[in-house]
Amino acid sequence: MNTVIMIGRLIRDPELRYIASTGNAVTRFSIAVDRAFAAKDAEVTADFFNIVVWGKRAETCANYLAKGRMVAIRGRLQNNNYTDKDGVKRYSVEIIAEEVKFIDYGDKKQQGNQDNQSEDDFSDLDDAGYRAVNDDETPF
Repeated sequence: MNTVIMIGRLIRDPELRYIASTGNAVTRFSIAVDRAFAAKDAEVTADFFNIVVWGKRAETCANYLAKGRMVAIRGRLQNNNYTDKDGVKRYSVEIIAEEVKFIDYGDKKQQGNQDNQSEDDFSDLDDAGYRAVNDDETPF
């Protein structure tokens, strides 16, 4: 079985392209995943993973994801190797995403606005954190 599941934030905007011979969409992006442990009094460290998404899902990711967005990925590891221009054999690992869940919602244009909400949006909450609702506004 080859399955990975991780949650992380995009470290740059996704890159969408189409395969010329088939017309298939492919999107690539990288995420930073915080490690579950850190040394005492140390900064949280992260691991970085390259993600590849194919088809309609690739187009959706390109349209709605942007740097800083949090996503959950379920997919499989794929090992790649190639020989560089100096004749050295290189290896890489990427995650082929089979499922991508957007953890924080909204499109990438609206996301920046949501991050800048002021405290005034919550000024009408009572001490317990609830907002009074008029009986005329109740949907039932």
